[in-house]
Amino acid sequence: MDLFEYMEQKNKEKESPLAARIRPETLEEVVGQEHILAPDKLLYRAIKSDRISSIIFYGPPGTGKTTLAKVIAHTTSAEFMQLNATVAGKKDMEQVVEQAGRTLAMSGRRTILFIDEIHRFNKGQQDYLLPFVEDGTVILIGATTENPYFEVNGALISRSQIFELRPLSPQNIAELIRRAVNDETKGMGSYNAYIDDDAVDFLADMAGGDARHALNAVELGILSTEPDPDGRIHITLDVASECIQRRVMRYDKDGDNHYDTISAFIKSMRGSDPDAAVYYLARMLEAGEDPKFIIRRIMICASEDVGMADPMAIVVAEAAAGIIERVGMPEARIPLSEAAIYVATAPKSNASYLAVEYASSEVRHSGNLPIPPYLQDSHYKSSAKLGRGIGYLYAHDFPGHYVDQQYLPDHLADRRFFEPGENGYEMQVREYMHRIGKI
Repeated sequence: MDLFEYMEQKNKEKESPLAARIRPETLEEVVGQEHILAPDKLLYRAIKSDRISSIIFYGPPGTGKTTLAKVIAHTTSAEFMQLNATVAGKKDMEQVVEQAGRTLAMSGRRTILFIDEIHRFNKGQQDYLLPFVEDGTVILIGATTENPYFEVNGALISRSQIFELRPLSPQNIAELIRRAVNDETKGMGSYNAYIDDDAVDFLADMAGGDARHALNAVELGILSTEPDPDGRIHITLDVASECIQRRVMRYDKDGDNHYDTISAFIKSMRGSDPDAAVYYLARMLEAGEDPKFIIRRIMICASEDVGMADPMAIVVAEAAAGIIERVGMPEARIPLSEAAIYVATAPKSNASYLAVEYASSEVRHSGNLPIPPYLQDSHYKSSAKLGRGIGYLYAHDFPGHYVDQQYLPDHLADRRFFEPGENGYEMQVREYMHRIGKI
């Protein structure tokens, strides 16, 4: 690096956002993630001893994935190179691999390649890296907000240690906020600012585990607040609330949080907890989830988990779907809430779901068994000559509108697929079937 490149780098660092400037360079400066960075943990020992193997850091934004990569960069004796998968292509990877190969051949030093947003690489790009990771030309450090077991090449996964980073606690973020306000070298200390405890607590709570979001608010507050007569910048609760007006909602419609939230929503309805159901509904709506996606899940739950225990559940869900189509948001949240609460508080039975599962399994096993002739269509010409419909007993001609008759194919004459339970309306169904001798 020549003098001009050095000055360019320094100016770039100086103009970087606070969250980038305050980023730790040593393990001792890292806040949070004790489950993988406590002194007795594998990752801590590997970084300290400079014995890093291929790693994938997985977790939500602002939890320190890039920070840990930078700590490794400042700790290791290996070469350190970085790519961002959102902009890098195969040519960039070829250049890195070529340089890593030369470094290894000439000096014996290995190269750590950090790829941010590695899930953005397509399968072909990930496949290209595999032989160079396998033969040790590069040590891969990948960072992703997505579940690597779904988004990263299985061969790369098998050659890497997976470390999940968790959202930072409010206490962790409060520590980072105070460090950022007071640090005169990398933080905002030169601005002669101070921040009230209640403002720190508010920002730490509203950040939702995302340190970057809190630090951006701190920087905005300090840069936009006029100094007091004594020349100091005072960050009060009012200032803090202006700089971070809405709580961070962790929700990516294609990511884990999307699936985790809808899973919790469905399980809450199935588990008859209306409070939890409406809470997860509100989380999805606040994060901008499509109401049509939500009502589809409610309709499925009404069918699969309520079923015949309360046949009105599917009617309510379908009615809500129609209302949502007509009124849209924000009013659509009301029929969504009603449908979710109805399904959550309805008696439960999965007998209808199990019935079709058992029947489908039988069809796959036994194929198209002959339908009894008396049940076959008799409305076309010459059907009687073929024996179609002859001998069929019309239920309404008999007392109670029921007559004992075999409807299943002969091979399955005594088979039962539907077993009504004892919840809600299914109890009436069970009593009726018992009365006619079906159970």
